[in-house]
Amino acid sequence: MDEDNKKTSIIECSLNYSLKDESGEEIESGKATAQISKEKLSLATDFGDSMFISLRDILRFAEGEYRIHLSLNSKQKLTLFNLGYRYDDFLRVLVKLHNELIMKDMLMEESIRKSGVETAFEHLDEVGIVLLKGKGELRLYDTAIVLLPYRAEPIRIPYSLLSGVSEEDYTLVLNTESGEKIILSKLGKEFDPVKDNLSKIMNELSLKVQSSLKELIPDADPSIIRRLSRFMKEGKAAKRSDIESVSPKLWGELEKHLELAGIKEEYNSLKSLSQQEKLCIGLKRGLLGDLTGEYIWFLIPIYNTNPREPGNAVAMEATGEEGKGKATYFFRITSRKDYSALEDLEELHKKTDSFIKEINYCMLAINFRRTPIYLPEEQLSEARYQKYIFAINRIPSLQTLRNHFIGRVIHYNPSQWKEDVMDLLKFNVVARDDKLRWKKSKNQG
Repeated sequence: MDEDNKKTSIIECSLNYSLKDESGEEIESGKATAQISKEKLSLATDFGDSMFISLRDILRFAEGEYRIHLSLNSKQKLTLFNLGYRYDDFLRVLVKLHNELIMKDMLMEESIRKSGVETAFEHLDEVGIVLLKGKGELRLYDTAIVLLPYRAEPIRIPYSLLSGVSEEDYTLVLNTESGEKIILSKLGKEFDPVKDNLSKIMNELSLKVQSSLKELIPDADPSIIRRLSRFMKEGKAAKRSDIESVSPKLWGELEKHLELAGIKEEYNSLKSLSQQEKLCIGLKRGLLGDLTGEYIWFLIPIYNTNPREPGNAVAMEATGEEGKGKATYFFRITSRKDYSALEDLEELHKKTDSFIKEINYCMLAINFRRTPIYLPEEQLSEARYQKYIFAINRIPSLQTLRNHFIGRVIHYNPSQWKEDVMDLLKFNVVARDDKLRWKKSKNQG
């Protein structure tokens, strides 16, 4: 191996490989020397017929009986085996480097507050069934706790989706609002530092939300601000009914701030079309944390039982990190076929409540990045956007948002914006294919 390869190769070993096509038929197999470097896996065979695989091309990992199975973007499957005593090291390095790319490309990258903590873990679903367990690295970021398993992909949980944290015999139990649990154990001397840092970060976020709310609603007393902050944990949009359950005056005060943020006119226009008891408003830290402060965002559901009227949509807008809105995003509540047949308003209310909760979760999961939501398939092939292909293939929440995305209306001027919004909403109830997206007509604006 030459000096350049020595510098860039992180691990190298001999192995056997088998490459199969989508149908499971073997395309090729043999012996090779495998090298893993920062963003690639390469297999060099005896006669120079090498195979180059970007780590971004790996969609899924599976391992067992000392074999590593890789599902690739091409729909081919590559199996690596006969690694001997290098198996564990090779797998550990491959997963670690792949996970680092995931952390970068899956929109998780933000300031790290604590890292390098080894832990044993169990990930349980809402009924207590173990989804995954093993060992991994624990990291605390500004807005989320992240677990990087040594033999699986990262698990990211925004702090605002934690319903509680408890400790039992030097074990930390993270309870999520969905009912899932992450149990962290064998933290050793890091138990207290992790617990203290986690508590500190969550308290900081809670106090920041309360401070922001106090600025928005200066006349509210501390007990009301504290109760309101529980509904508006960092990033979450709270329902009007929940906010008014704390104090009937609070919703109006939050609406006033939309005017200062420069999106009150758009909000009022959408509100006039909406089911107003279902409106939601939230506060979110900027993607650069304290450098960009916080912005306000809203969700407005528009629907009714008349399928001929504009509807089956939730509008979303945020002030943006420069302090003003630039585009309004629209998402389909239910399938267009189902919506045209729904005649029960209560059933529509239930579906909308569930969908609003899902959008809330999805936006937190992708840390409010909006570009990968609206990019059309044809633009993803451009070099500057290819990093989003990896994220789209890997993040279920991003897939959900893209699957429900109707279109976005850019702000040029108020009359153009209103015209485009109505055109989009009418398109949404006329179209029958859920994959169709609204596009602004060249004759508009």
